Amino acid sequence: MDNVSLTIDDVKVETERGATLLQVAREVGIYIPTLCSRPDLSLPLGGCRLCVVEVERGESRFPTSCTTHVAEGMIVHTNTPLVQEIRRYNLAAVLAPLPPLRLKRTELKKLANYIGIREEDLPSYVDRNLPVDQSEPLFELDHNRCILCALCVRACKEVRGVGAIGFIFQDGRLAIGPYPAPSLNENGCRFCGACVEVCPTAALTYKMGELPGDEAGAASCTYACPAGIDVPRYVRLVSQRRFSEAAAVVREKVPFPGVLGQVCPHPCEEKCLRSQLNEPVSISALKRVAAERDTQFWRTTSKVAKPTGKRVAVVGSGPAGLTAGYYLAKLGHAVTVFETLPKAGGMMQVGIPEYRLPRSVLIPEMEEIKRVGVEIKTNSKVERMADLLKEGYDAVLLAVGTHKALKLDVSGNRSKEVIEAISLLRDVNLGKKVNLHGKVGVIGGGSVAVDAARASLRLGVKEVQLVCLESREEMPAYEEEIQQAVEEGVILNCSWGVKRIVGDGKKVTGIDCIRCLSVFDDNGKFNPTFDETKQRSFELDTLIVAIGQSPDLSLLGQGSKVQSTAAGTIKVEDNLATNMDGVFAAGDAVNGPSSVIEAIAMGRKAASSMDKYLGGEGIISEKLVEVEEVSPCLGPWRGFADLSRVPMPCLPVTERMDFGQVETGFTEQVAVEEANRCLQCQLRFQIRPVESPPVK
Repeated sequence: MDNVSLTIDDVKVETERGATLLQVAREVGIYIPTLCSRPDLSLPLGGCRLCVVEVERGESRFPTSCTTHVAEGMIVHTNTPLVQEIRRYNLAAVLAPLPPLRLKRTELKKLANYIGIREEDLPSYVDRNLPVDQSEPLFELDHNRCILCALCVRACKEVRGVGAIGFIFQDGRLAIGPYPAPSLNENGCRFCGACVEVCPTAALTYKMGELPGDEAGAASCTYACPAGIDVPRYVRLVSQRRFSEAAAVVREKVPFPGVLGQVCPHPCEEKCLRSQLNEPVSISALKRVAAERDTQFWRTTSKVAKPTGKRVAVVGSGPAGLTAGYYLAKLGHAVTVFETLPKAGGMMQVGIPEYRLPRSVLIPEMEEIKRVGVEIKTNSKVERMADLLKEGYDAVLLAVGTHKALKLDVSGNRSKEVIEAISLLRDVNLGKKVNLHGKVGVIGGGSVAVDAARASLRLGVKEVQLVCLESREEMPAYEEEIQQAVEEGVILNCSWGVKRIVGDGKKVTGIDCIRCLSVFDDNGKFNPTFDETKQRSFELDTLIVAIGQSPDLSLLGQGSKVQSTAAGTIKVEDNLATNMDGVFAAGDAVNGPSSVIEAIAMGRKAASSMDKYLGGEGIISEKLVEVEEVSPCLGPWRGFADLSRVPMPCLPVTERMDFGQVETGFTEQVAVEEANRCLQCQLRFQIRPVESPPVK
């Protein structure tokens, strides 16, 4: 193709014949405003008429630059007073019919500011009474805001390869809508959000409002993950049966992918956009599939830095302490972990029963932590934290967890047959002999309470009554745990509070309860209220209490500079440093009882902060598998919105009365099918943004 020469704003340009003035201006860095043009879409039709320019010689003096092709000797001016006036007129014509806020989208506000249009300059809004279509899942289309720019239509067809929307006639007027069938699902919509991403006026929006993670440029699921795991990336790899690579993606952020595949509370699923169609993707179950098929090829790309000569002591071998130790060791520091108990792992080892977390999953991941250089000393209680600094450690991390049970403040609570749930679970998990008999009552509505109740059934008791302040919907235990507990025979008694423990001081015979009306006050503070006219009693032989835990901070010693909070946890700065030089804290000892993934996230943060304290850069993230460019083209899939979530397969109830694993996991084929339910909404970030106008 031959070239032509022209001049744009006194800049001489030589370009290929057939190019448009808008394309050439962009190539030489000259900004021309436009609404209906996007970098990833084909040439627009000039509908917005904001890209007008002035041409000295040509068929039209003020053509739209997006539809005008270059010609030999053409002289173009892109920002003359007349051009500016035309653009103001044209933009005002576009904006005037829109309802307030007319400049709702940031890019439109920037464009209007550049052209010289303010919202207050526009005429009063005249309601056109056009419909706001909320009939489709996930998206809302306000026809009052639509300017028929067709960006959504083009993005759906050209970028995603779907073509689920188009121009339609609605009540005798031209509009945008599902096309050719009357619903998005029938047209094969993948609900990826590309249409919302390119809409300049917020005519198309998500029903739930702005998506969490948008400002950070992260998919909602990744943004919701405390450790920031790249969820869409590993889900996509599972869909391609590349399980080991998927496991490597998870391991880029956490040293416990297998553990999380078993016990993660999956906050990512709570934010999964798929739930707006029917149910979220089973993200955690897919992590388990990947971890179980991990060939550990990532070891070839995982690096351990040269020794720095710095020594770090970690007190506590739970998920926070081991995570911090793992990353500090990979950064070249010599790490020693001190654990009071005979086995390492913290609550992963002694708190979570094996029917939820098999030790065959936990132990290999702890061995990998040792392999990178972390020394773990069990049966090694640290009596005084200050002694560690005297022994020459350059930094100390307090990750002692919350192993001290809170007491039930009612009469009769000192009976020998009142057992702390955390002590019961510790004994069971350490293989100690535990004798329970008859009818057992469990007080509490959290995961520890539910675990204690289910463990009691496995120890052969006759009946388990779980009593909690919360209503069934408010119970803080994870839903799947509660459902499995009920299936196994645990009897739930929600919205009851213990008034007294009945017994003779040595033997428990029951509890008296009163109706709980609410658990929290209007400020969200724990402040239960009761109706004492409504009472209920339970006959029991043993009572297990699971109403919370706190850290044992006796190792701080008298007069320690390390401060504690009113809740009995360790007080830290934003970087997890205490007010004692060189001493940091992380995990449940800081946050109170929390999940494994939250503790891991704090361990990561502690490792980064401690490395900086030790003279490093604090960079702990790594890429264990190459980040591939993902095709933006999805293609249509009729009925995609109807694809149902695959339930987690479990053992029959009759086969659960030992401590064998209850959830049996997905097959590879099921995992692929479930992964294919992902909307791949992260692809919206690959759509290049509109060029921002220069700042005047």
